[in-house]
Amino acid sequence: QVQLVESGGGLVQPGGSLRLSCAASGSIFSIYAMGWYRQFPGKQRELVATITSGGSTNYADSVKGRFTISRDNAKNTVYLQMNSLKPEDTDVYYCNAGARTAPGAGYLEVWGQGTLVTVSS
Repeated sequence: QVQLVESGGGLVQPGGSLRLSCAASGSIFSIYAMGWYRQFPGKQRELVATITSGGSTNYADSVKGRFTISRDNAKNTVYLQMNSLKPEDTDVYYCNAGARTAPGAGYLEVWGQGTLVTVSS
């Protein structure tokens, strides 16, 4: 199986920055698109940003110009650099990845356990 482990969440003041990391481990043959989603308790999970294995990116309108997604394919790791943070960015952030454990094996959609980001003064 494939596991995703996130790190980097925490408390930050409005206007501040945080960098989230998510590393994939386990029986990895290939990692495809990776991304970040966020969810406030009682609300739907929403897309923040995604990045393909080739580096193409997609962002939610609410974070464009403030957040940057990147990845290190050699380390099977995706990052989310968050700048100019706002109180409304407060959420649990989840890492997501598509993966295969072997050639011809089924496509897996894997989620991390989530990391809390709190933007408050």
